[in-house]
Amino acid sequence: MRVVIQRVKEAKCIINKEIYQAINEGFLLLVGFTEGDDIDILPYFVKKITKMRIFSDNFGKLNLSISDIRGKILSISQFTLYAWPYNGNRPSFTKALEYNKASSLYAKFNELLNAEVETKAGIFGADMQIELINDGPVTILLDSADIKEVQHGK
Repeated sequence: MRVVIQRVKEAKCIINKEIYQAINEGFLLLVGFTEGDDIDILPYFVKKITKMRIFSDNFGKLNLSISDIRGKILSISQFTLYAWPYNGNRPSFTKALEYNKASSLYAKFNELLNAEVETKAGIFGADMQIELINDGPVTILLDSADIKEVQHGK
């Protein structure tokens, strides 16, 4: 699982030239899954995202979480996070998890997120246009491969 976290002033998901979802201050998440990802990794990601202190406090330090600022999340499915662009000029997407499994994990992930922080989601597999004002910019990448290393003390 990979999640790109972007701290935003606002973000919109547009489908068929109409705003489908929109948030003000919070996170835009780009979310992708790969083989081996399962439901067990989701709570760790949810906790890490909702507790991550990357909003500025009164002293300008990145010290506040999304809950502290009462922010919202816009979650967008992004299988291209698992693109393999190194062989030729056309990326391969074979490292992305199969559609039905990824769709199920994405739905559960958003459900768990929404229990902690108001979360709006795009439509899995849809053609979406995303507009955002990146704040900072602050962009963080979470990768399940890295988390497994941390959990095993590497």
